[in-house]
Amino acid sequence: MVQIKTPEQIVKMREAGLVVAAIHAATREAAVPGASTKDLDEVARKVLADHNAKPNFLGYGGFPATICTSVNEVVVHGIPSDEVVLKDGDIISIDCGAIIDGWHGDAAYTAFVGSGHAPELIELSRVTEESMWAGIAAMKLGNRLVDISRAIETYIRRQPKPGGGKYGIVEDYGGHGIGTEMHMDPHLLNYVEKRRGKGPKLIPGFCLAIEPMVSLGTPKTEVLSDDWTVITTDGTWSSHWEHSVALTEEGPLVLTAPDGGKAKLAEHGITAAPDPLA
Repeated sequence: MVQIKTPEQIVKMREAGLVVAAIHAATREAAVPGASTKDLDEVARKVLADHNAKPNFLGYGGFPATICTSVNEVVVHGIPSDEVVLKDGDIISIDCGAIIDGWHGDAAYTAFVGSGHAPELIELSRVTEESMWAGIAAMKLGNRLVDISRAIETYIRRQPKPGGGKYGIVEDYGGHGIGTEMHMDPHLLNYVEKRRGKGPKLIPGFCLAIEPMVSLGTPKTEVLSDDWTVITTDGTWSSHWEHSVALTEEGPLVLTAPDGGKAKLAEHGITAAPDPLA
């Protein structure tokens, strides 16, 4: 069953989403050479405390930290640690969430640590982020879940990969419903799998976390012995971008974007729904 939200509930999710946006801003500034991923976790904890919000990652299925810090070949679910120290040239994907009055926000971004990054890494992050926005733009009244998956995959497949070959669209992880829980139905693939059908029709009150994960090589992943850290099986580096989005009568509202998604959706000819907190 898909949980459909009322306008009042979407307001609460927007509040949670803005806390997530604040965590992104603070951790992005702190993701510098010499910082440990545990340092970034402490930054996120402080932002949550400052906003009287609760973490939704800490303790989730036994996860031991407030945020996920996934460096280089780590795709997702990297555990913050004093032993993982960022260095010049790294890339890091930070995934985090917040809870306000029982309602969840969840989003991720990829950051460049220091300088001197190879062009293919810069392009990898750009392609992943833009595929997310293509998926968000497909979150329209009357569309179906598969239309979002198709938009993400189509965008990625149309981008030439520096040096040749194809990008790996991670197969084992994808987007999801979000609301009174962080992970809810439906599961959202970042590619089209015909046997899954078209999925549910998108109606007002539908809320999704849209999150492509893309590697420079394989779409295959494996989980390390800590039972959390997910890496690419071929060791190629990856990027992860995510926003939580609510579909309203007036269009999509990107709950975890500071401007509600207004600027990026305009690039796709889409008018974002009015921000109820503006």
